[in-house]
Amino acid sequence: MDLIKNFKLHALALVVVIIAEWIGVVRFGLVMFLPLFYALVIGGIISYPSFKIMKLPEMDRAARVLSVGMLILVTKIGLGIGPNLQMLANSSLALLVQEFGHFFGTLIFGLPVAFLVGMKREAIGACYSIDREPNIAIIAERYGLDSPEGRGVMGMYICGTVFGALWVSILAGIIAQMGIFHPHSLAMGAGIGSASMMAASTASIVATHPEWAETVQAYAAAANLLTTVFGIYFALFISLPVTVKAYEWLDSLRGKKSAA
Repeated sequence: MDLIKNFKLHALALVVVIIAEWIGVVRFGLVMFLPLFYALVIGGIISYPSFKIMKLPEMDRAARVLSVGMLILVTKIGLGIGPNLQMLANSSLALLVQEFGHFFGTLIFGLPVAFLVGMKREAIGACYSIDREPNIAIIAERYGLDSPEGRGVMGMYICGTVFGALWVSILAGIIAQMGIFHPHSLAMGAGIGSASMMAASTASIVATHPEWAETVQAYAAAANLLTTVFGIYFALFISLPVTVKAYEWLDSLRGKKSAA
């Protein structure tokens, strides 16, 4: 009964995948477009409410299926860690240090931009992390999702869901082709705590360096796992308090400027 009810979703998903794979990988200079990019664009078009191709209840059911797909993806990625445990153990310090970049990068680059566009306490929720599910839970427990901080974290969560995989796919492809960083370093940077973003960026790195495919996937999976597990405590005890202090400092400067 559920199969018949969701037949339209399955049929549309199959058509989108066929079209995306048929187009394949296309390069424009340093920019690399993967099938995932086309699937996201086509999916965005057919789900646009004005076109009436998909209805809101169908989109809600598709969103629930997405979590199952991510579970299969994470399981597949996890299976690649075992054969590379020794290599990962030798790089444990590098994997831990890159956590600072994942979280403080959003603070250093995101918070000033949030102030420039006029955000208030929404900037705390939006800029203290990459705002995936565990980060939403922290803000929900600390401030509540109906608070300014809650609106900030949910806004970034939605943006990351819609545009995150697309953005990191293009960015990782450009940086990988520039040859500035080793593929292993790029793989560690790809594991930011989001399965979809990690898969998108890893695919771009592997497409540029196919000879490193196995180790790139292993490093990315390990970094993603560390970000998911240790990142919760890092965000709770370090990233969030630092973001709050930084916001209060910037807000006081903004207040003095307004008074002047």
